Amino acid sequence: MKTIKITGTSSNSTIAVGESLKNCHKYLPHSHIVIITDDQVYDLYGDSFPNADLIKIGQGETIKTLETVQQIYEQMIHFETDRTSFVLGIGGGIVCDISGFVASTYMRGIDFGFVASTLLAQVDASVGGKNGVNVQGYKNMAGVFNQPSFSICDPNMLLTLTDIDYQCGLAEIVKHAIISDRALFQFIEQNISEINNRSFQALERLVYDSVVIKSTIVNQDEKESGIRKKLNLGHTFGHAIEKMSQIPHGQAVSIGMVMAASYACNHGLMDHSDLERIQALLTQLHLPISSDIPEKSILEAMKKDKKRKSDTIFLVLPRSIGHVTVEPCPIDKLDAPESVFYESVA
Repeated sequence: MKTIKITGTSSNSTIAVGESLKNCHKYLPHSHIVIITDDQVYDLYGDSFPNADLIKIGQGETIKTLETVQQIYEQMIHFETDRTSFVLGIGGGIVCDISGFVASTYMRGIDFGFVASTLLAQVDASVGGKNGVNVQGYKNMAGVFNQPSFSICDPNMLLTLTDIDYQCGLAEIVKHAIISDRALFQFIEQNISEINNRSFQALERLVYDSVVIKSTIVNQDEKESGIRKKLNLGHTFGHAIEKMSQIPHGQAVSIGMVMAASYACNHGLMDHSDLERIQALLTQLHLPISSDIPEKSILEAMKKDKKRKSDTIFLVLPRSIGHVTVEPCPIDKLDAPESVFYESVA
């Protein structure tokens, strides 16, 4: 097991990579515990949960809403949850996002932690302190920055994932590699078979390296005022695609990364050979690299992105594998003829 520390404004977080769900009681305070999970995770792992009050929610982006949050509040009130209580989210990215948001807003905030059950949650949702829910289908429009006390990344829980859920996590790992780790990108290229077959040794490196990348960035910029914007590679495009098509988050991010790379190539910011490597790697990981949604529809959805500032939206664009920059783009330029995204991915 390896641990990584994140230093937050109001609290610190420990990410335990390689730790087991069965050991999570070691990280819990001696107080009232409320577990938030979903039906599937409970069916698979409920026998290993610590003793606690239990709240089960549904699955999928459609339940990541303020209505679900209110239902959880009502159950927590029924359990007489107070400011000394602790919320433990056990599940994937949606469970982590909702649990963190609920804990951060219930009675103006109580402590919480995660056991991340999916690859996407282990390398993204449970790390960094972003917690939120969707509003009218738009991603994380209601949210807070608040660090979990801990996040446990149990590699054994990844063996029960569906292929799609596993591949969605791989998309975020590729994202981290493109942002700042060319060696990690090369490792993935050279170990495709082991990664697709969920080799324990390969997964341990992928999760650890990804968490190191994200935690290093978060430690420099917890609330996304600067360098943390780089973690949005593929997300501005991807969130728009996700809303329009209802495909899983990781698949949308995969397409979004190719769109960002294509945009960079079309504007002379990145060599076409790097775009081809990105496309080839995502394809080998069984991730999509294009969408049949009309470009105009994607652009309209992008204009409602929560990261928009006045008449400007910020695009994270790769300059090479391992290096990205954040470029401000006037909203009206998105509709310009030179803003072609699909030219390189057709």
